[in-house]
Amino acid sequence: MAICFLSSQEAYHYCNPEKFSFETTAEVDGVTRFIGQERALEAVDFGIGIRHQGFNLFVLGPEGFGRHSVVQSFINEKAVSEETPTDWCYVQNFKHGHRPLALEFEPGLGAIFQKEMHELIDMLKTTIPTVIEGEDYQSRKLAITETLQQKIDSLYHVVEERAKEDGIAVIKTEQGILFTARDDEQKPMSSQAFMDLPKEERKRFETLIEKYQLELQQAINQVSILKREAEEEGRILKKETGRLTVSHLINALYVKYKENEPVISYLKGVEEEITENVDDFLRAQEPEKGNPFIGILSPAATFHQYKVNVLVSHEERGAPVIYEDLPTYQNLHGRIEHHAKMGVLSTHFTLIQKGSLHQANGGYLIIDAGRLLRQPFAYEGLKRTLRSQKIRIEPVERLLGLMSTVTLEPEPIPLQTKVVLIGDPMLYYLLNAYDPEFQSLFKVQADFEHTMVWNEENQQLYASLLANLTSSKGLLPLHRQAVAKVIEQAAREAGDREKLSLHLSGFVDLLQEADYLARKENNDCIGVEVIETAISTANRRGDRVKDRIQEGIHEGIRRIETSGSKVGQINGLSVMQLGNSYFGMPTRITAQTRPGDGKLIDIEREVKLGGALHSKGVLILEAYLSATYAHTIPLSLRASLVFEQSYGGVDGDSASCAELCALLSSLAKVPLKQNLAITGSISQHGEVQAIGGVNEKIEGFFDICRHRGLDGEQGVIVPAANIRHLMLKKSVLEAIDAKRFHLYGVDAVDDALELLTGLQAGRRGEEDVFEKDSFNRLVEEQLYCFARDLQKFKQEDEESKE
Repeated sequence: MAICFLSSQEAYHYCNPEKFSFETTAEVDGVTRFIGQERALEAVDFGIGIRHQGFNLFVLGPEGFGRHSVVQSFINEKAVSEETPTDWCYVQNFKHGHRPLALEFEPGLGAIFQKEMHELIDMLKTTIPTVIEGEDYQSRKLAITETLQQKIDSLYHVVEERAKEDGIAVIKTEQGILFTARDDEQKPMSSQAFMDLPKEERKRFETLIEKYQLELQQAINQVSILKREAEEEGRILKKETGRLTVSHLINALYVKYKENEPVISYLKGVEEEITENVDDFLRAQEPEKGNPFIGILSPAATFHQYKVNVLVSHEERGAPVIYEDLPTYQNLHGRIEHHAKMGVLSTHFTLIQKGSLHQANGGYLIIDAGRLLRQPFAYEGLKRTLRSQKIRIEPVERLLGLMSTVTLEPEPIPLQTKVVLIGDPMLYYLLNAYDPEFQSLFKVQADFEHTMVWNEENQQLYASLLANLTSSKGLLPLHRQAVAKVIEQAAREAGDREKLSLHLSGFVDLLQEADYLARKENNDCIGVEVIETAISTANRRGDRVKDRIQEGIHEGIRRIETSGSKVGQINGLSVMQLGNSYFGMPTRITAQTRPGDGKLIDIEREVKLGGALHSKGVLILEAYLSATYAHTIPLSLRASLVFEQSYGGVDGDSASCAELCALLSSLAKVPLKQNLAITGSISQHGEVQAIGGVNEKIEGFFDICRHRGLDGEQGVIVPAANIRHLMLKKSVLEAIDAKRFHLYGVDAVDDALELLTGLQAGRRGEEDVFEKDSFNRLVEEQLYCFARDLQKFKQEDEESKE
């Protein structure tokens, strides 16, 4: 057993500013952005380098440690030298209109093809009407019309000539052709003259008239056939003329994109569509005035079926790096928009909008995992896309089963993207445990370090990092003494004097506050005093609750004693975190003991204010008590432990050593010094183990003692294993140097008892009993006394029953 009396040098790790070769960080060259994250960056480098399916990345680390900025900067540097991905466009599917086609182009050619198609259609709008109105087309059209007229005239002429040969007059009127009998003068016979004819003659004329009327009707039917044939010839002429016109203009595109088979196939479809719809280029483009439905009923007049929707175009060289801030299903996979007109919703392939997966295709997509999981269907949709390696654009309503109408079904686009999820470690482990598909899709884990080792090399790197932060944020440079102070603060934030915190966002905030204060004082650099002021003012802003708690202690409302001694009472230490405020405070722990059935009552647990870890600590304490002092007799003890004036939950095992000391004090009837506070967890073998928040706990008790007046006897007992975690504030260090406040490091509970009682703890001798007049001997004797009293009571109780 050994007790360490700690000096201020052991309670703080100083950074020597003389180790820096610069006066201010403005002189630092070769600044770096990536320090202490070698493992994570190796994983990122591996993840973006391997191209097999499923090797996507999950970057895990707490918020504020530079996960996003470091990963995005690192990937940006790698992506610049990588191959630029292809462009993607959506075009009309002329065979299945609701299934737009996806066309792939070399980088930058997508927008060029869009412009070329636009120019082609604009040219056809003027060229086709010009050709149709041209002399060649009109002459050929006139020839068809004249031929038709000749055939019609020939049919009528044959009927007329035969009728005349049989003595039938042919009369042409506005109502058509009429037949009647002819007199000797070869003129149409009047009705009276016709009635005066002999009956047989009249009968003959009537038969002939009926015959030629039937022939005339047959001729009229033949004329209809001839007109349809002529119309068909006219349509064929128009189509052929349109085809020749289109072919002449589109031929350049055929030559240019001859290696791209899907584009050639699309151009053939365009050519066929224009040929079949030449009239669209001849009629007026504006809908009729006074009829608002023309624009809805005649969408072909807009020529949008020939447009090209450039979904993704890459003009800059290198692979794209996209960060999706709001990863909804639509923002990831794209969406199909609609136009509302006259109460009618309509859509078209030109209204297909890209998602971040399209933008990052061939590159990298960075997503915050927490935000992704909070969006409906987004995570499941992303997994489906990664599994199929295809990006499908579907309305969310279809996923919900709420849409039964026909809508667009764009052709899926092949996916070649590295997805990087960034999230807390807990999210990663939960997804790994509960999602069977997660591990197969995110095979690379990039785990960010919270701290880095504090050595000479890393100290220089940290100074370089601070120089980079000040220059990139436009802040005043740091004096080297200020750099040393920030590094010391980083060690305190790390909770380990041998480590430096990598919580970059916290230090950016500190530097920005210090920059504000320095500029307010018209300084040309940030000095150490400004850094200290920024730290203290930031702490003060969050110390309202801490001040109120300490105020209650100062006024005696919350009882904490810092002088004298008490049996079964001890000052434990605890920490409280409210938002960004993290502070320690003393807690009065008391114990009561009497003979009993070996039950140790943890009042906090009984009233359900104690957490699982606190209850575990009490059970370990009970096990140590039995093994150390009652290993040959029954533990005939009934005891209670409580945190006095505690009105909230209690958790953690850092008070188990204090609880044990209070319990042993109650058993031995030996008072404990109230000018000492203690923290540490206990093992079943009596070892005092390390705990968290040691600096805040010490400072919390120190503040109370300083307010009441330091008498040179007050101090705190901490586990020896926590010595490396000590980075105490300046006022505590000054009090330690002045011998007005003390720190003790202990390895075993016996060491703590000797400090708290002034007695020797005592060891077991050859007769298996503790040394005479030792503290442990008093505890053991009291337990033996309890056992005898309990045995005697049971005997008397049995005798009375008999």
